[in-house]
Amino acid sequence: MKRRGAGEREKEEKKRKLLEELGEGRLPYLTPKEDGFRELWKRKYPKLILRSAEKIPKDIHEGVQEAFLTLRKFGCFFQDLVRIKGKDFFTPVSRILIGNPGCTYKYLNTRLFTVPWPVESYEINYSRPEISQACKALIKLNDYMHRETTLALREQKLTETKETEDCAVTDRPPDYAPSITATGSALRDQSPPLVPKNDCGDLKERSSYNLTLLNYMDPQQMPFLKQEPYFGMGKMAVSWHHDENLVERSTVAVYSYSCGDSAADVLEEETSNGRHPSIWHVGLKIAWDIKTPGLALPLHRGDCYFMLDDLNMTHQHCVLAGLCPRFSSTHRVAECSKGTLHYILGRCNTALQNLQTDSDLKGTSLQSLDVAVIKQVEEIHNEVEFEWLRQFWFQGKRYRKCTEWWHKPMDSLEEFWRKMELMTSLLLDEIRKEQMGEQRGERIDGILPLLSQRHELRKEWLSRCHSQLAEGLPEDEKPECHPYWEEEDPNMPLPFDLEDIICELEGLQKMEVYQDCSHLNFRKLCR
Repeated sequence: MKRRGAGEREKEEKKRKLLEELGEGRLPYLTPKEDGFRELWKRKYPKLILRSAEKIPKDIHEGVQEAFLTLRKFGCFFQDLVRIKGKDFFTPVSRILIGNPGCTYKYLNTRLFTVPWPVESYEINYSRPEISQACKALIKLNDYMHRETTLALREQKLTETKETEDCAVTDRPPDYAPSITATGSALRDQSPPLVPKNDCGDLKERSSYNLTLLNYMDPQQMPFLKQEPYFGMGKMAVSWHHDENLVERSTVAVYSYSCGDSAADVLEEETSNGRHPSIWHVGLKIAWDIKTPGLALPLHRGDCYFMLDDLNMTHQHCVLAGLCPRFSSTHRVAECSKGTLHYILGRCNTALQNLQTDSDLKGTSLQSLDVAVIKQVEEIHNEVEFEWLRQFWFQGKRYRKCTEWWHKPMDSLEEFWRKMELMTSLLLDEIRKEQMGEQRGERIDGILPLLSQRHELRKEWLSRCHSQLAEGLPEDEKPECHPYWEEEDPNMPLPFDLEDIICELEGLQKMEVYQDCSHLNFRKLCR
């Protein structure tokens, strides 16, 4: 339902101007072996924190790395067929979303549904005991990431407070930096600093990760990776971006695991300037800034990094491919105000309050024909169909690889959606029966854009499901255009194709306009 907005067009225009200004040149960037790297990090990227692998508990490493391999063994990673600028593309990275039951995460117009990790009061039946163990390991990692993030945010808060006080006394610029190896140890070993009580809730909200997006890519299987365009950093697994749909100023925490030969780590010191192409890196830059050098931080097996506070908003990051296959677990505080099962079931309940069973129990009718009410119902109708049902089934049967947890909720949503189809049919019957007048015109004006949107989106989803890319997928991954029904289906009150209904409403709308004009002209003559 989301269309390309002004923000995306503005971003494309900024990118175009930046590339034009660069021409054939390249911006500078630094890696750890180059002079000025640490100074650049502390001055321009202080909210990037690295936690080296040796500082992370051994049992965390063992559990998470086994979880990665288990999920890949049982075919749980999938390349997403995403929509960008009206075209479908496969992501070069394969993904799976794991997190709180009933949560979703949307990126590139694709809604992913969590494979739920074990949470009290939820009954979750996994397809295999090994997948259950993998999800337990990932929620354990999530808890660890939350603790480390909270400590890092507290340290950051105290550092900023101290610098403010120092500057007030000395009138000198701040001078602080995270250490590439020591900071994580300091974070772990220190006693929790005292933070004002009113800041504690905010810290918790910005670090209580509700899901993790797992990624996997083998660069040897992806020969056409894009080259990084601004700095000449080499091949990218993930292009420059801000992570989408997160709670404002929330941290993103990433566990990285390169599972191939680690000999490349030794070769890093032997290279000339620039990053070693065999080692995975995370690249950072200040968004749309061509004056500040970029940063390329090598990621060794088991390293974690944290993008604290507003870093994800003010900076962009990319993932630079190495030679070995790599997994990552990217923990996020997803903005789920409109992305949970609880939310959409509540929306359905709101819509269905306008449907009533007649007292003789022989039929149904609409409780209200108020324009605001019927418009809200049709908006919810579209939301359920295009943000939930079609998003879920477009991803085929992938979720059954891990669990069937989502299928009962989807059955319930489809049942509610069918009732909303009936409500639209009842509304159209009422409009047809009404005499011409201001109220009927307002009702038509209220619902016609929503029915037109529904019609266009159904055509778009049908086309996507039968595209060449979609048809080439294995059977259990092929998108399903669901719900779909043929013309004259006795179980459906309205057709799938709404073109005739839209034409009918447009005709009635013109009649209303014509009548209004006739009345206006008649009144002028009477004067």
